[in-house]
Amino acid sequence: MMKYLLMVAVDESADVDQEEITVHVREVGDWAKKMSDRGVRVLGDRLRPATDATTLRVRDGELLISDGPFAETKEQMAGFDVLECADLDEAIEVASQHPGARMGVVELRPFWPV
Repeated sequence: MMKYLLMVAVDESADVDQEEITVHVREVGDWAKKMSDRGVRVLGDRLRPATDATTLRVRDGELLISDGPFAETKEQMAGFDVLECADLDEAIEVASQHPGARMGVVELRPFWPV
């Protein structure tokens, strides 16, 4: 079994009404339950907007902290899931069913093997 990080990114500036958000959140919950019951979803959650992010780095021994995301991009991380799948093909099949793939971008990234 291989672990994958499924990252969901969305355009936070997109004009989406509250009803669409409510439906989407319910669909993600249904997906999460289905994948947890299947035994491939280890954990996951929604993230607060990028405006609530805190970015930090240490340079020359000095801690630098800033508000907001590090990357200047339209699409921001909206949530994540840790999957445990037999292989990349299964991870792709699972990720392709995530409702976030219809609204934004879903990225799969394998963990380093231990």
